[in-house]
Amino acid sequence: MVDTLKIRLVQSTQWVGDIRRNVEAMREARSRASDCDLVLYPEMQLIGYPPEDLVLKPALIERAARAMQELASETADGGPAMLVGSVFLDDGLLYNGVALLCDGKVAAVSYKHELPNYGTFDERRHFAAGPLPEPVEFRGVKLGLPICEDIWHPKVCTHLKARGAEILLSPNGSPYEIEKDTLRLENVCVRRAEETGLPLAYVNRVGGQDELVFDGASFVVNGDGALALQMRDWSEEEVTTIWRRGEGGWTCDEGERHELADHPEDAWCAMMIATRDYIERNNMPGVIIGLSGGIDSAVVAALAVDALGPERVWCVMLPSRYTADLSLTLAEECADALGVRHSVIPIQPAVDGFDEMLSSDFADTEVDLTEENIQSRIRGVTLMALSNKFGQMVLTTGNKSEMSVGYATIYGDMAGGYNPLKDAYKTTVFRAAAWRNTTVPRLAKGPPGEVIPQGIIDRPPSAELRHDQKDEDSLPPYDVLDAILLGLVEHEQGVDKLVAQGFDRETVLHVENLLHRAEYKRRQSAPGVKLGTKNFGRDRRYPITHGFRTGR
Repeated sequence: MVDTLKIRLVQSTQWVGDIRRNVEAMREARSRASDCDLVLYPEMQLIGYPPEDLVLKPALIERAARAMQELASETADGGPAMLVGSVFLDDGLLYNGVALLCDGKVAAVSYKHELPNYGTFDERRHFAAGPLPEPVEFRGVKLGLPICEDIWHPKVCTHLKARGAEILLSPNGSPYEIEKDTLRLENVCVRRAEETGLPLAYVNRVGGQDELVFDGASFVVNGDGALALQMRDWSEEEVTTIWRRGEGGWTCDEGERHELADHPEDAWCAMMIATRDYIERNNMPGVIIGLSGGIDSAVVAALAVDALGPERVWCVMLPSRYTADLSLTLAEECADALGVRHSVIPIQPAVDGFDEMLSSDFADTEVDLTEENIQSRIRGVTLMALSNKFGQMVLTTGNKSEMSVGYATIYGDMAGGYNPLKDAYKTTVFRAAAWRNTTVPRLAKGPPGEVIPQGIIDRPPSAELRHDQKDEDSLPPYDVLDAILLGLVEHEQGVDKLVAQGFDRETVLHVENLLHRAEYKRRQSAPGVKLGTKNFGRDRRYPITHGFRTGR
């Protein structure tokens, strides 16, 4: 029995499905922890989280099992033991679990008991629920190993305590959401520590994975609920923690307590990191953005530069006869401030060509939304042509307000490979732009200063697809629209509830109708990073065809 343990907390990124790369990263982290007793990695570090239907591939299960045995054999060298998460095949069932690798073998395996099956999570599709876990003994110390969702339910930790657990070590794959870091710490882990009287180490993965992004922000709380250390958010980090046995049980020595990003910095970091990892892990050389002189494309350009560096961002202005001179000027100013390549490709020749091509069939009809959308689709085709020719991925620029109500052209400005703003409401975009002009995020590759010209922030939003067009010609003011959408989307409120809060009934009915009608567009939209509790795609899954309306 020992009275002191040195445990290395490894807050690392993951490559879903790239077992070889994950194994090498774990080996390197272990080599840096040679003076420690144990190394703790995030959830499913061996295969990456979330693996989704990759775990239905027998070849992946077999490869993961071989890799686990290889890692286990390496612990015979007298160095630190490891707690490694993976998928496990046991009596024909798949489990999400964590293995203790020690003294050259797999010394123990503990399975996840609580399988999340809400929002972005779909674990019951893939895994069987393990039994209430038993503590794992390591050097005479009984370790409880609750995995991610297990700590959100009191019974798992109280069961571990009742079975003799002395320390709780929790590997996590917890995606970022606005204000979730406070929820994890204060509402979950502090409560589990206080309920059990046991110290708890929380280790979370970091980095982007398609629509999800993981913020890290790992920490340790002692049995009295006091925060012992707080690791950084948004970046890989490794910390050696020292644990001591006393009369009242085990405690972790205090360490650094880093400040976490506040809003809107956290949302900016989420969009930046998610974009970076999506582009780099899909082996794209860079990105192309249609820079219009409006707020959304300017923010996407700034995010892309922060994520990838200015040399990998190409901004293209695509003016039509409705494009104001101010838009041309502001787009150029934005490109100059960011230091990116900037091209101007007028689309009027293509618009004239479509007008001529369709003139016979469009004869005796009024000019309407059709002609507006042709302009947007010409822009989409142009950007995709540049992407095909030179290899960069097109980033789309529609915010969540627009995606909610269908104020975007399918096969036009929705064309592209990724959308950093997909879960950011218009009011969030404005707030983030003002913040970025005063601050450079810690991990950003972009320049300081006013990278989004104030003129872009101040001007009324417009699609510029007809003369003197403004967004508010078709939509409520964005502060009103976003408040209604928060109720309809994030909180699943009905029309009557929103009217009782003071919103105009006809306006709410109109927004609800637009929201449901636009579902088919969203199904065909580019993926984009999740920021809130109800992003389109992974969280909110509505039928395209349905007749339900809360207002009738």
